[in-house]
Amino acid sequence: MNFKETYQRKVKEIESILRSYLPKQEGYQAVIMEAMEYNLMAGGKRIRPMLMQETYRLFGGTSRVIEPFMAALEMIHTYSLVHDDLPAMDNDDYRRGRKTTHIVYGEDIGILTGDALLNYAFETVSCAFDIEPEQSRRIGKALQVLTAKAGIYGMIGGQVVDVKSAGQAISGEKLDFIYRLKTGALIEAAMMIGAILGGADDSQVKIVEDIAGKTGLAFQVQDDILDVTGTAEVLGKPVHSDEKNEKTTYVTWKGLAEAKALVAKLSHEAVTLLMSLKPEEKYLPQLLESLVNRSK
Repeated sequence: MNFKETYQRKVKEIESILRSYLPKQEGYQAVIMEAMEYNLMAGGKRIRPMLMQETYRLFGGTSRVIEPFMAALEMIHTYSLVHDDLPAMDNDDYRRGRKTTHIVYGEDIGILTGDALLNYAFETVSCAFDIEPEQSRRIGKALQVLTAKAGIYGMIGGQVVDVKSAGQAISGEKLDFIYRLKTGALIEAAMMIGAILGGADDSQVKIVEDIAGKTGLAFQVQDDILDVTGTAEVLGKPVHSDEKNEKTTYVTWKGLAEAKALVAKLSHEAVTLLMSLKPEEKYLPQLLESLVNRSK
């Protein structure tokens, strides 16, 4: 089985896990469960839960304890996209090739859908304590990483600076800050949680955080490149949205050629660090390379 076939099989497995953690669509508030499913099951690359699961396996993990963390992280990522698309933020009409939540359900339910996914993520992750109560210390440590990387010192912090910087010329230092928090933090969370639950020691967790940080930055710079070179049909979302929102990106700051060179450099560094952990399987290094060399 080649990389693409393996990737597609793993995506299907992850989709099944995600669906198993969705709430039933019942009660007077059933519309919110419907909107949660509309977004969580809208497709996508499933990068974060996949990185989490593969890093867990890298350190010998075999239990289902990783699954609620996988679902929770994807819920957090999805809520951030729902809110990103709102009129007050990027005001996008399409995401993953179909209409965004506020277009389908209205802006009020769009806001509440994001809120619901975030809250339900923590309901979901608490299931891990029931799966492996004897691993409560590891689970608690993983939960600390999840909350920190999703919050004001992680993704939210990056989004705040990103939003407040729209329409302004910003420094490279601030752009790095935005990318490392807004995109990199959840990728770091994914791989760190996998390592922690898999039994990695503190030094190994730090190496994994560095791998994920380089991958996250490369991933976001590649996003900048695709916003300029890609098409809406291939990407499943509007192109030139950064230009429309007057955002500084690595392409506007460094130029297309330098941005591409940085992606290649970060990718090489991430894979080299990963190989220092002596992975038994080739899939995780291949996955890292595929993320930063993607066309959509």
